[in-house]
Amino acid sequence: MSNKTEWILEEIAGLKQAGLYTTIRTIDSPMDAWVTIDGRELLNFCANNYLGLANHPRLRVAAQEAINSFGVGPGAVRTIAGTMSLHIQLEQRLAEFKRAEACISFQSGFCANLATIPALVGKGDVIFSDELNHASIIDGCRLSRANVVRYNHNDPADLRRKVAETKDFGRRLIVTDGVFSMDGDIAPLDEICLVAEENDILIMVDDAHGEGVLGKGGRGIVDHFDLHGRVDVEVGTLSKAFGVVGGMVAGKQVIVDWLRQRGRPFLFSSAMTVPDTAACIEAVNLLEESTELVDRLWENAAIFRDGLQIMGFDTGFSQTPIVPVMLGEAPLAQDFSHQLLKNGIFAMAIGFPTVPRGKARIRVMNSAAHSSADLEEALDIFGKVGRALGVIS
Repeated sequence: MSNKTEWILEEIAGLKQAGLYTTIRTIDSPMDAWVTIDGRELLNFCANNYLGLANHPRLRVAAQEAINSFGVGPGAVRTIAGTMSLHIQLEQRLAEFKRAEACISFQSGFCANLATIPALVGKGDVIFSDELNHASIIDGCRLSRANVVRYNHNDPADLRRKVAETKDFGRRLIVTDGVFSMDGDIAPLDEICLVAEENDILIMVDDAHGEGVLGKGGRGIVDHFDLHGRVDVEVGTLSKAFGVVGGMVAGKQVIVDWLRQRGRPFLFSSAMTVPDTAACIEAVNLLEESTELVDRLWENAAIFRDGLQIMGFDTGFSQTPIVPVMLGEAPLAQDFSHQLLKNGIFAMAIGFPTVPRGKARIRVMNSAAHSSADLEEALDIFGKVGRALGVIS
């Protein structure tokens, strides 16, 4: 082994000793309420597949038909090879669904943040960012080279203070997650929006975990708070509740037009594939037709959260179908995850650096795809493992 990489082996050994080394499981089935791992059928509480659309028959048919009509790939970046009518259709449908002026699609939600933040602010400007914002927001802020002022998590009063204290700036941007993915709490976007309006600051929300979850029929956090036309930029993902892959930015027409000119992932990376784009269009169709899946998701989440709390588990401050089972130290969380796997549940441990040290957990991701019997079985297993490990009595 070369001396150049010995330090990597040492770091990996340290991760394993601290219970922070991640083992990635291989799935031999569609992503659904149940998945096949190592030849075993396991209840799946890991996926962001909120509405069960990742294996929905209508999305599969839409993807197959699009391949027959358009092939598989877009060929190159849209500014060079042209744009397929499917991409235009998806963006129009998403703008209508989000009740926004316009929309632009990206390869992922991560790419959408990397495109948007550096296009709106740069060196000499300032970003006010929630201290628990997602890694993609943090990386977008770094790429922008703007000054970043972090405000206390979900604290509009602290944001207002930080804005008042920051005197030296060019352009200004406030950015927050809509739903925070590790704790499941919701940003007070209505109050944050007031701070932005009072100070004439651009406001941006990353609603990755609110798309398909919050708002009427899953239209997201802007709809949830009835802030249409007041939020400048709404970033979203198509890889969670929509069940496919991709990202988007919905909002004011002028900002979408600017991102087509200066959003680097749009300019320098190929567009979403044909089957992905078609499947996303069909996902929008499904959500516009009925609120059934969104309603079932929230019903399942309430049943599971209440069941865990009755048994004595600490589920944090979640307000959404993301339900953290707080365990504290990473080795305990990993042991808990391993015991769940042995008993028939796939639910991964989350530790540092994804969450702070001492805040390790099992993050339970509820889905509309789970049946009542699935939830009952899962609660029984969580109780059995929790008692065996001394987490609950």
